[in-house]
Amino acid sequence: MSHRRGTIRARLTATAALGLGAALVLAACSPPGAGTSDGPGGPATSAASGGSSPTCGTEDVVLSSYIETGFPLFKALAEEFTAQHPNVTFDIREDQFAIITQNAPRVLVDDPPDLMRLPQMSELAGDGLLLDLDGYAQAFGWDQWPSSQLEQMRVDDDGRRGDGPLYAMGLNFSMTGVFYNKSLAEQIGMDEPPATLGELDAVLQEAKDAGLTPMAQFNGGATGGLAFPLQGLMASYGDPAEINSWIYQQPEATIDTPANLEAAEHLQGWVDAGYFADDINSMDYSMMMSRFIEGRSLFMFNGDWESGNLDEQMPGDVGFFLMPPVEEGGGLGAMSAPLTYGISAQAEHPDCAAFFLDWIATNDEARTIAVEIGGSHPMGPTDAFMPEVDPDTVTAQTLAAGAAVGENNGAMDFIANATGSIYAKSWTPNLQKLVAGEQDPAGLLSSVQADYENQIGS
Repeated sequence: MSHRRGTIRARLTATAALGLGAALVLAACSPPGAGTSDGPGGPATSAASGGSSPTCGTEDVVLSSYIETGFPLFKALAEEFTAQHPNVTFDIREDQFAIITQNAPRVLVDDPPDLMRLPQMSELAGDGLLLDLDGYAQAFGWDQWPSSQLEQMRVDDDGRRGDGPLYAMGLNFSMTGVFYNKSLAEQIGMDEPPATLGELDAVLQEAKDAGLTPMAQFNGGATGGLAFPLQGLMASYGDPAEINSWIYQQPEATIDTPANLEAAEHLQGWVDAGYFADDINSMDYSMMMSRFIEGRSLFMFNGDWESGNLDEQMPGDVGFFLMPPVEEGGGLGAMSAPLTYGISAQAEHPDCAAFFLDWIATNDEARTIAVEIGGSHPMGPTDAFMPEVDPDTVTAQTLAAGAAVGENNGAMDFIANATGSIYAKSWTPNLQKLVAGEQDPAGLLSSVQADYENQIGS
């Protein structure tokens, strides 16, 4: 096993994880091959069949990849894959997620990559821009994994997610929650995570009274980072299944519910109380990360993809918890979804791209990278290899939190993924207006719901 990234942190038992499994033995006999497509609006299906498992072959291959900036996982996986398969290299282009969301249809038409970090998939699949991966699922055995791992990446003929052909694969399962600086928490007497929202409110006020910045949260530019705490609050006040129904575009689904109004009002209360940094609407993601790492904020609402980074930057000084329920002992929920990548319907090397995605889920070293650098649980079979992780790390805490979400059936996709433009054109401007005092909680939800209905044509 390669250790060119540094020594693998070791020691957590797999009980903190959801338990996925051992590597598949690939019967490698197909060379890289092209998928077939009738173009936008027509079927786009993989060339794989159940008779063999496609590979990257032995000829030189360059996998063009369009990925999200600021997240090291893909590059680390690509580096290790090239080390194991020297004939394959990666041509990587990066953009912020919001920009990828806006550019996805044009990129997939004008300059289709082999692999692409996907925003909301319904429109892209419906327009024939993504490869149907069911052939690869059969060839590699993905269809034998727990169905819940793949359902968020299935799109039916009506554009609804959760069923139908498979149009993407995840690098791992990501999850959002609350990171906290242990040293700052100790200063205000917080010796364990709050068990209820009321306790969290009290800690936020104590931090402010002590002259600390309770929360430095990004919400500037094209990315409304307040969607992270808002969705956490939605899980505290309501049923995560209803959020998924809305994201999956189920009939009659709405985000404008009494429970979600309570969540939005709670968020507004934090804004009004001054718990966020004063410059929240001009703060981008990198600024939020820098301030947290420098010890300039107590809390940060973010995803487990930063766990490995924080273990390296702030060893032993970071804790993690899920957004607490309204009442102690209540249900736990969180945004917990695959870090989604698809293959263009016009990809030059679809078989190699699919082989890479399978390798991520089944190779021991790749799964170790997913945990160590991604901070998240890998996808794959139920009995797959899991690396040990130091129980004193925040990575161990995020893995354990993921297990708790699974046990509570509280996993939600990201509310930004409900339509292709709902994040950039609705959530982000409305959350920025909420901070600026130009929007109220009821108006936020009604505006987003109206935009949603317009975008899905209902």
